[in-house]
Amino acid sequence: MSFLPRLIQPQIEKRLFKGKVVIIYGARQVGKTMLVKKIFDKYNDTKIYLNCELLSVQQGLAVPEAEKLKSYLGNNKLVILDEAQKITNIGLILKILIDTYPDIQIIATGSSSFDLANKINEPLTGRTWTFTLYPFSISEIKQQNSRFEIEAKLENILRFGFYPEVFFLSENEARSRLDEISSNYLYKDILSFEGIKKSSIVVNLLQLLALQLGNEVSYSEIAKQLGVSRLTIQKYLDLLEQSFVIFTLRSFSRNLRKEISKSVKIYFYDLGIRNSLIQNFNQIKIRGDLGALWENFCVLERRKRNSNNNIFANYYFWRTYDQKEIDYIEERDGKLFAFEFKWNAGKKKIPQEFLNVYNNSEFEIIDKENYWEFVN
Repeated sequence: MSFLPRLIQPQIEKRLFKGKVVIIYGARQVGKTMLVKKIFDKYNDTKIYLNCELLSVQQGLAVPEAEKLKSYLGNNKLVILDEAQKITNIGLILKILIDTYPDIQIIATGSSSFDLANKINEPLTGRTWTFTLYPFSISEIKQQNSRFEIEAKLENILRFGFYPEVFFLSENEARSRLDEISSNYLYKDILSFEGIKKSSIVVNLLQLLALQLGNEVSYSEIAKQLGVSRLTIQKYLDLLEQSFVIFTLRSFSRNLRKEISKSVKIYFYDLGIRNSLIQNFNQIKIRGDLGALWENFCVLERRKRNSNNNIFANYYFWRTYDQKEIDYIEERDGKLFAFEFKWNAGKKKIPQEFLNVYNNSEFEIIDKENYWEFVN
């Protein structure tokens, strides 16, 4: 597989050997192993890479006692724990190691939140640097591609996404690889940690979410369609979010009584995965969901851009009961930045009611003609 430098690597390297655990989260197959091995290769000695999916590693780190853990790790100063969520009580293990041996630098990767893996909730507050590795971003692929080349691939990005393995493949190979990832890897941790017997419920839930992309999601409606309780749906959605398959956008409401305040929209961390779930890799020109794809793309790439540049913001959408709406809002530095997403450039009525009520806000329409600055 071709290698593309990941933008968070320099940020991670700045945090090494400063007395804290470095945690790198991200979905399965997103490139975490390759990233940590690139960092690993920069050090000549006293280092160890451990694949925590191996039973021997799980057994070696099974006992939460400082001396036994140190005996297993030896005199290594750099320790990589790849897919560390597989270690029972990983939070407790990391806490013991960092508190007892602060000179050891641990880098732990996880394809699910360690809260999901922990049987006891051991806080690591103040002991970690945490990063999220996304699929490739526009900012990353522009390291090796011109803007012209990227824009020539834009429609294929909406169809096949940005998974590192997938991005360099032909269309047929990309489809096959995405189908394999969505079938074999996507919710592996959820089924493992939560003891869920019926994976079909998770699959059907994801397919429903894929079909409702860009729309508000009703937990009760989905629960009725799947024949389970509303609480079960909320639990599964939380697990999928902790496993970096989906992420949510909550509604913004501060002043207007007619603002909807408890709705959510759900997006996918990769559009190729989303399209694989519903088996729709059709050309952009014949798709009925182009607006939803473009909205997911813009929201996701903006989050990647902010993450890569250490820009911290709160994220929302806005809608009123009389159907006035804004796709996406960022709240940062005491100001609101509102955006509407349209594939084709064109006029849209400015949501004057929102701008009047929130006079510390700005509004912009993002289309395929001006998206570049929005995502870079």
